[in-house]
Amino acid sequence: MKKNVLDFKTLFILCISFVTIEMQAQLGFCQGNSGDPIFVEDFGVGLNDTPLPPGTTTYNYANGQPPNDGLYTVTSNTNYFDWFFTGDHTPNDTHGRMLIVNSSFSPGEFYRTTITGLCENTTYEFSSWLLNLSPLNGYCGAGAIPVNVSFEIWDSTDSNLLASGSTGNITGTLAPIWDQFALVFQTIPSQTSVILKMINNSSGGCGNDVAIDDIVFKSCGDEITIADTGNNNSVSFCSTQAPFSDTIFAQPDNIVFSSHFYQWQSSNDGLNWVDIPGETMANLTINNITTTTFFRAKVAEFPINLDNEDCITFSDIYEVNITQAPTQPVLECWQTALFDDNICNWVITGTQPTAPTNLECWEIATFNNATCSWEVTGNQPTQPIIECWESATFNDTTCIWEVTGNQPMQPALECWETAVFDNALCDWTITGTQPASPTGLACWESTIFNNSTCSWEIIGTQPAQPTIACWETVTFNTTTCAWDVTGTEPTVPTGLACWEMATFNTVNCSWEVSGTAPEPPTNLACWETTLFNEVTCSWEISGTQPEAPINLDCWETATFNDATCLWEIIGVAPEEPMDLQCWQSTQFNLTTCQWGIIGTQPIETRDAFLTLCEDELITLIATTSISNPVYQWNSGETTPSIDISAGGVYAVEVTDGCATEIITFNVTEIENPIIENITTLGSSIIINTVDTGAIQYSIDGINYQLSNTFSNLPSGLYTIYVKSTQCNTITIQEHAHFYIPKFMTPNDDGKNDFFSLNLDPFFTSSEVYIFDRYGKLLFSATNRNVNWDGTFNGQDLPTSDYWYRIVLDGKELKGHFTLKR
Repeated sequence: MKKNVLDFKTLFILCISFVTIEMQAQLGFCQGNSGDPIFVEDFGVGLNDTPLPPGTTTYNYANGQPPNDGLYTVTSNTNYFDWFFTGDHTPNDTHGRMLIVNSSFSPGEFYRTTITGLCENTTYEFSSWLLNLSPLNGYCGAGAIPVNVSFEIWDSTDSNLLASGSTGNITGTLAPIWDQFALVFQTIPSQTSVILKMINNSSGGCGNDVAIDDIVFKSCGDEITIADTGNNNSVSFCSTQAPFSDTIFAQPDNIVFSSHFYQWQSSNDGLNWVDIPGETMANLTINNITTTTFFRAKVAEFPINLDNEDCITFSDIYEVNITQAPTQPVLECWQTALFDDNICNWVITGTQPTAPTNLECWEIATFNNATCSWEVTGNQPTQPIIECWESATFNDTTCIWEVTGNQPMQPALECWETAVFDNALCDWTITGTQPASPTGLACWESTIFNNSTCSWEIIGTQPAQPTIACWETVTFNTTTCAWDVTGTEPTVPTGLACWEMATFNTVNCSWEVSGTAPEPPTNLACWETTLFNEVTCSWEISGTQPEAPINLDCWETATFNDATCLWEIIGVAPEEPMDLQCWQSTQFNLTTCQWGIIGTQPIETRDAFLTLCEDELITLIATTSISNPVYQWNSGETTPSIDISAGGVYAVEVTDGCATEIITFNVTEIENPIIENITTLGSSIIINTVDTGAIQYSIDGINYQLSNTFSNLPSGLYTIYVKSTQCNTITIQEHAHFYIPKFMTPNDDGKNDFFSLNLDPFFTSSEVYIFDRYGKLLFSATNRNVNWDGTFNGQDLPTSDYWYRIVLDGKELKGHFTLKR
């Protein structure tokens, strides 16, 4: 691609040697003047990684994964491993991409591209920016392998090396640092294209990870200064001193060119240049210059190259800076103005009359431009009406009356009292009498005055009568204000048996004796006898059961016979099982006392992995070496094969009654891709699908790609085609693609020559306005498509940023774009 970029000059020592077949050179920049860039590779912009074109690199594309050793990616994001997390180098490049290379373990070439449109026998400068991605304090530390890259320029046959040079070791730093490297070379006769190669001189491993951006080719020539007869490279005047005339001279240093051919140019803004007809000598006479004008010379080594922008350089610029004298300013009544040619401006003198002082706070002074004097106006504020306890004083500082004083505070009152403010006395008057206390209270009662209800309250409660035994009586004593208890409890009976107890009956108020002698125990075992214990008051049982027999078989049990008072043995040995399978045998288990069946059926398992496209039918066939097999599928079929139309796990058991084989078919269904959304980002269309996997995209239904992004598309209505790489079903959806260009290059090369907006297919009403940076309206259009060619009143506008205001169906959009020439 071709675009205009900034021209960087850096002082380096350039060592150039010419030989018969090729030219070799160390790294270095053009020491003279350069032409505009004829080739720029900045790797574009965008959030998605992209691969290089085929044949550009010998490395493998990381394809969205971290770029490990021997891999590369083109990305706007360096957030991998412990690398610096930084943006690309291109200035003002939002989401700008760069080439990221994780060097292979073997040194060798990792990038090449062909540059066309060159001129033969012409000197050029190649330059590129490099960044060592490995921090000095990163995982590899100071032991990281440094970046070391060689640049080689070959002729179009890839057989003649024209120039080469090495960066040397680029070691790690604490912060990301982009370094620019350059190489100067000269084309040979009949050569109009070259091959650029970048070669990794170090092995990969821990370190040697590099970012590359802004590869630029431009012509290189002598350093050509411009000076006038006074040896000045610029002059400045006021328009009152115009017109200006002089002769200026182009002075080359003759380091690069052996001969010089000129075409002088002029410009009104230093950006847009036009050839001056007939001015092709080393000197130029300029006459009658009345406005600021810039002059420079196009320079070529051969006359045929003067009309080829890829083969020329430009001299330094000579500026005639003429400042336009301003019109006389509007003056105040006390001012006078005199024009000064030295500063190219009006000098104003005079002083406004001094404002009056010592004014009252309510007075203001206003300057009268008609009489050219100050006038004083204003009245003092009126004094306010005040209460009996207030006083008023005028404050000259705040210019208001200040009222002070407080009403006497109302006194604290009893609940039976009231207070009334007397304005005559300027004080409070209190009236009221407390209620009388009650009389004739019981011994347990007392009184308390309640300020809330403003009345006397009687409090107190007669003491509660105590709980008494059946032999007791109680009487209230008003002298002691308490209850008196009298009476005696009956005596407890004695001489009771061990099983008897005495309980006091509160109903008849006497003691009662109860209890029953324990009965001898019954249901004794045949070996047991009984005896009553007077101490414990209970019957005691004695005797021991005969011991049970031992050494029984596992199927035998011993049971005690209470009739004979002896143990009896019973039980039958288990029968050995019959009707076993071909792989089974028996074994008696003395622990469980059962016959066990041992042996495992021989079963062979196999897995098959298949894919199935959505809406398609495939047949699953159970192939087996078993003779006379019987089939049983987990889906219920008993046939050797089944037809399926959905993904899943299908298993079939194949057996002849003894040998068994289980075959599992793992079928992955590939669903037809579903378009989630289609978006426009700048001039690109981005297609996002709901599902993931290997998906192909197309905008014509014929040519498909794996990337979901289509770049550099004009506005319009597009049909989007999406399909899986493994199936033929295509998902189709239309997308209205509309965007506002970010730049235009009206150089008639058929690319971005117009600021174009395709509005009719999308909007019912539209307004478009284009302004320069000063707000001047340059172009407008209503309800029609826009193809602005970058002119105003038939004149080409200079390289600059221009602003737009667009109203689409009532929605306003504002922004700016760049016009480059």
